[in-house]
Amino acid sequence: MAIKSRHELPARITIDLNGPEGNAFVLMGKAKGFARDLGLDGELIVQEMMLGDYEDLIKTFDHYFGEFVDLYR
Repeated sequence: MAIKSRHELPARITIDLNGPEGNAFVLMGKAKGFARDLGLDGELIVQEMMLGDYEDLIKTFDHYFGEFVDLYR
């Protein structure tokens, strides 16, 4: 366990879209988990992610979770 200052920001999460984590189903699963942790409606976010193609899915994911998740290609 590390003791951190209250003013330190948590480490950002990184996801490589070219690897297995970039799979649409994996991203939707992560979205559900992040949404649960943030008190958001994960089902609604996933439905929005599925409205378009893969690029739309990524944009929606970034819209909701881009504040603490970095997506790489």
